[in-house]
Amino acid sequence: MFNPWVALSLKAVQMGVQAQSVIALRMLRLATGGARTKAEAARMVTEKVVSTAETAEAQAVAAPSALSGRSPHVVASKRRGVVKKRVRANKRRVASSRRAAARLASNARGKGVAVKKAKKA
Repeated sequence: MFNPWVALSLKAVQMGVQAQSVIALRMLRLATGGARTKAEAARMVTEKVVSTAETAEAQAVAAPSALSGRSPHVVASKRRGVVKKRVRANKRRVASSRRAAARLASNARGKGVAVKKAKKA
């Protein structure tokens, strides 16, 4: 790349797209209901606590680089790397449900998902 900030920006966009796909897959899983939904909801809450610790870890990884005089884009890349691991792991785990992945793909192709209409009382 010509500019290291451009490369970092493109990688950040990629990670953002992956995060959005994780959110979409999770919403599909939550919409199905059942025991898996409860487990996913509980996991989402615990991940928020873990992510707080990982943010501190990311700062700890980036701090030595910043103090040693490395350029800011290198420091930002190190921090992004720590967060990227979690996003990638979530995507793999959530996408392991083939049914949810198939629904997301069919929705993306414009076929849509059948929605039941509520009965009037």
